Amino acid sequence: MENKGKPENGDEHGTRSAANSTQVKRKVLFHITTVPESLSAFIAGQPGYMKARGFEVHVISSPGPLLDRFEAMEGVQAHGVHMPRKITPLSDLVSLFKIWRILKKERASVVHAHSPKGGLLGMLAALMAGVPARVYHLRGLPYMTASGIKRLTLINSERLSCLFAHRVICVSRSIRNVLVNAGLCAKSKTRVYFGGSGNGVDSVNLFNPEKLRGEREKIRAKHGIPKDGRVIGFVGRIVRDKGICELAGAWTILREEMPDLHMILVGPFESKDPVPQETRKMLEDDPRVHSLDYLHKEELPPVYAAFDVLAFPSHREGFGVVAIEASAMEIPVVATEIPGCVDSVMDSKNGILVPVNDTEALTSDLKTYLNDQDLREKHGKTGRAWVVENFRPEDIWEAIFREYMHLLGDESGKGS
Repeated sequence: MENKGKPENGDEHGTRSAANSTQVKRKVLFHITTVPESLSAFIAGQPGYMKARGFEVHVISSPGPLLDRFEAMEGVQAHGVHMPRKITPLSDLVSLFKIWRILKKERASVVHAHSPKGGLLGMLAALMAGVPARVYHLRGLPYMTASGIKRLTLINSERLSCLFAHRVICVSRSIRNVLVNAGLCAKSKTRVYFGGSGNGVDSVNLFNPEKLRGEREKIRAKHGIPKDGRVIGFVGRIVRDKGICELAGAWTILREEMPDLHMILVGPFESKDPVPQETRKMLEDDPRVHSLDYLHKEELPPVYAAFDVLAFPSHREGFGVVAIEASAMEIPVVATEIPGCVDSVMDSKNGILVPVNDTEALTSDLKTYLNDQDLREKHGKTGRAWVVENFRPEDIWEAIFREYMHLLGDESGKGS
């Protein structure tokens, strides 16, 4: 298997602080995200693995019930620090000071930060606190679909996060190429593990259709969908950037051609980058469109089981985790041919790639799958086999653990 736990196309040593030359006895790992929803999406299961390897695991994110839930489920120590997603200079300075104070108090050994805001605040606070190992996990590049001053601000944020980090882990090869080609980070500082994705997919215990027999019918019955009806699924935030306008356009055509067709939308309508009001009203008023709002990861597999095809017409992605979750569930995917999606969808093997912003192509290829059960099954089985081979969480976690130990000066990668 390619890149079996080794850094891809990077130097073996990278940048390292002088403090890393001594062995750290108490290994304290901090994960930092802007919002607690990201913790479940980004690192579910990972804390337990790191604790078993000798780390004391903490998380910092905005306070609330979801942070409390993650703390209880993963057995970590959680610290609530309010971090608005949008740029708020005064509030951000307060957040920075609070994060720095926590890192100093707990004597953090490793800070692993995620998302643009969490990455910048986390890496800067870790630098100020003298943390020996600083890891920025690049999960996407929001500036790619931004413009004006916002685009410039996001570019500079990524540049600084990469500058302050000892290591930059990229969730996909394509997004790493964008980052490096834009001159925002030296390639030698970056890593991509295995097939990418950041945290892998549990295709054995969670996203496994063999363990979910009967769930397809249960979910469909719950929402009044006929057992033999056809279903388009979508999982993600209901915003423009996720291609909801194109999906809505495809839906208006396909629903007229296929009276048995239904659509399940999993994700919240958000006020940031909102879809047009008329599009939202059309989706909410349609009795054949079923909106499930936000679901925790462990709640998703039965819903995937109810799909016939996943629509993923996103404008910007770091990797496209939902595509490999669907593939693990033997569901083919129609996605856009953009950085991130090209790593999670093998064109004409586990899905079909279409041009971004192309409603006509999206409609046509969704129709291809909906009208061809044999093709759905063939691409579904190919996709699952690919995910099982390339996206095991434990492989990715082990590679990240070894990176931590390398940055801490333990070249054996075994820890104390």
